[in-house]
Amino acid sequence: MLTVNIIGSGNVAHHLIQEILTHPSVILQKVYARNPANLTVEGLEQSIICNDIQELKTADITIISVTDQAIEDVSSMLPFSGQLVVHTSGTTHLDALNNKNRRGVFYPLQTFSKHKKVDFKKIPICLETENKTDLHTLQELGKILSDEVHFINSAQRKALHVAAVFVNNFTNHLNSIAEDICEQNQIPSKILQPLLQETTDKLQTLSPLEAQTGPAVRHDQQTIAAHSAFIKDNLTREIYQKLTQSIQKHHGRKL
Repeated sequence: MLTVNIIGSGNVAHHLIQEILTHPSVILQKVYARNPANLTVEGLEQSIICNDIQELKTADITIISVTDQAIEDVSSMLPFSGQLVVHTSGTTHLDALNNKNRRGVFYPLQTFSKHKKVDFKKIPICLETENKTDLHTLQELGKILSDEVHFINSAQRKALHVAAVFVNNFTNHLNSIAEDICEQNQIPSKILQPLLQETTDKLQTLSPLEAQTGPAVRHDQQTIAAHSAFIKDNLTREIYQKLTQSIQKHHGRKL
């Protein structure tokens, strides 16, 4: 039986709380939030919520799930020492946590929105600690919540987060640009959904390099020129051209 404290009320904290509440082998001991009204998790009892960090008691794991900038300050405010304290950041080094406690990282590699339920069993959880005993403790929690648990150090996690920004944030922004183009030309943007789904599905059996299609990899200069002429917004045109150049460089071709 593991006892856990969670600090935070953002998207990651919301989903961690929601998931932990479904596992009898994990006791959610206390949840701290500066503004408890932000904690809207169904089934979360008011008795374990607090807005005074001094009310936190020791637990097997205390998870700090706040903004990267707040991790250092929050960890220094904890009313205990010598305990296992971890953060959930993809970019923040282990050393950002105050060294009065034993430090670690419990990083779920996923995009979280409060009102979109996720399947935690499929979420890769990246672990890092300063000693093997704490790693085993984090691994125990990780395996309860997910089928994907990995040991990733701070340098690797930083690289992983950069990669994640490309695969998630940038991809989503490109989808937003595509939606704007459709709307500006009276085309229902949902028409792109099957294409987007197939693009994702292909990556289950092909590498991104193998799955690449389109005018850039075909070196179809006529289509590329026509697309560039069609795009009126300078920044959007530049994004199109830079991505075209990147694809062709990646595939050993030049404009």
